[in-house]
Amino acid sequence: MPRPSDAKEKLTEAALGLIWTSGYGATSVDDICAKADVRKGSFYHFFKSKADLEVAALEAHWQRNRQRWNDLFSPTVPPLQRIGDYLSYVVQKQGELREEYGSVLGCPLCSVGSEVSTQEAGIREKAQEILERYVKYFESAIRDAHAQGLIQAPDAKMKARMLFAYVQGVLTQARIANSLEPLTELQTGVWGLLGVRQPEPVGV
Repeated sequence: MPRPSDAKEKLTEAALGLIWTSGYGATSVDDICAKADVRKGSFYHFFKSKADLEVAALEAHWQRNRQRWNDLFSPTVPPLQRIGDYLSYVVQKQGELREEYGSVLGCPLCSVGSEVSTQEAGIREKAQEILERYVKYFESAIRDAHAQGLIQAPDAKMKARMLFAYVQGVLTQARIANSLEPLTELQTGVWGLLGVRQPEPVGV
């Protein structure tokens, strides 16, 4: 059994992995406790419900990945390179997830958010909140690229939302098809939306 100090973290990790791969409805509290090797009583010591746990799991996932995003979108990196490096990371990460889980998983926020949006307001709101944080990275890169004359995007916020929605849509298509094939067009679509010449394509 994990130490009490480890139990909460183990529960959030187990919840994120199970719900991301199998879906929210198909994952029970018992499944999560078994995966985390935590007693059910300990679960209810930390969380009122499965929904509360998933909210915490999504936030924990964001916190674990925030430094990666800070590095990818560092202001010291040329703005279009920030976006290109992110796209390369997406393709690489989805390939790694397929190797690990045997399936293309897409985005955990969109997967669970779309599944329970009409039933679990807390999860929906947390997913939206975190997605907004991601959009701000795109917005900063697009604003800098516009300021440097690399693209025409006077409304950086609108362009960032459009770009991020496209990326999430491609990731969702990849999950639905359980195939990395949709990701082969990810760079072409993004650079087309930005109105810039496409760099070397990312392989999958």
